[in-house]
Amino acid sequence: MISETEVQGLLADGLRCIGCGALIQTTKKGELGYTPMSALLKGFEHDEVLCQRCFRLRHYNEIQPVDLTDDDFRRLLDQISATNSLVVYVMDVFDFSGSLIPGLHRFVGSNPVLLVGNKVDVLPRSLKRTKIRDWMRQQANMAGLRPVDVALTSGKNGDDIPHLLDLIEEYRDGRSVYVVGVTNVGKSTLINQIIKYVTGDKKDVITTSRFPGTTLDRIEIPLDDASNIIDTPGIIHADQMAHYLTPNDLKYVSPQKELKPKTYQLNPEQTLFMGALARFDYIQGPKTGITAYFENNLMLHRTKLANADDFYSKHAGELLLPPTTEGLAALPPLQRHEFKTTEKTDLVIDGLGWITVPAETVIAGWAPKGVSVLTRKAMI
Repeated sequence: MISETEVQGLLADGLRCIGCGALIQTTKKGELGYTPMSALLKGFEHDEVLCQRCFRLRHYNEIQPVDLTDDDFRRLLDQISATNSLVVYVMDVFDFSGSLIPGLHRFVGSNPVLLVGNKVDVLPRSLKRTKIRDWMRQQANMAGLRPVDVALTSGKNGDDIPHLLDLIEEYRDGRSVYVVGVTNVGKSTLINQIIKYVTGDKKDVITTSRFPGTTLDRIEIPLDDASNIIDTPGIIHADQMAHYLTPNDLKYVSPQKELKPKTYQLNPEQTLFMGALARFDYIQGPKTGITAYFENNLMLHRTKLANADDFYSKHAGELLLPPTTEGLAALPPLQRHEFKTTEKTDLVIDGLGWITVPAETVIAGWAPKGVSVLTRKAMI
């Protein structure tokens, strides 16, 4: 049994939380890495050295805010360009545009990048994986990235971990591996699956949740005597929908199961509401079928464009859910973005989903002010 004096020595040497990577400290309550000494001693007994934040997140699904900014996270990643390593760039295939890291080349330097599309299990099974990989590579190239390879994984079920590990071994050439990505793409879940596969231990090591920004500092897992897998904190994208929702409403945003696309025959001047979180206006074009890709439990409601503003005012937070009335009070007002399509196009609402529309239409997407709305070449 470890003594308090021995723990004090470990704290002086820089003891880190195994869940989020933050330096453990026992004196400044409410600050990064805090845990009471009594809880820390008990944690050593159970081989679970966690800060109070990770303990409460893991055991009670409670999130405690931390005083870190986007710049703090970027400074932690700046060191990668000076290393000789393989960079594994994890993206959420359901939220590709929301997963892009602006200026990634500054963090990467001359290091090779292995692009990983995570959460592939939520896409419709009818979509061939070769097409997803080709589409991801095209989108990455348009963003200025030239990955050495593209892999697809499911951090949730771990089915693709052996193939991913083979690719990592092929491209790392004995070097350490940095895992990077924005918040909520499933980096830590993926690394937990790697640890489980390699060690046979079914227990999660790194703290994971639906809440953005769970990993707060770099976490190192040894690969061999000379190299590590390093889980880095997620870059915060303030324009993702998840940052505007309460914990109760988050479950309607992040799909946990295979998407079931919903197709609607729309006439011009019709509107589709995604709960009270977003809105799609079909303004001009022929009667046509549009397909919506959102979390299966998110309620979609069709109405006339002319009545849409009044309908939202009357029913947001009640008939149009989520969010609830409580969550609606904290949601910024919906902002309109208009587009004209020249090819089969996805209208994307970052972190929520997308709607596929044909060419030669005029459409508008509405999302809370600050959430990105954009178009792209149709994924499916």
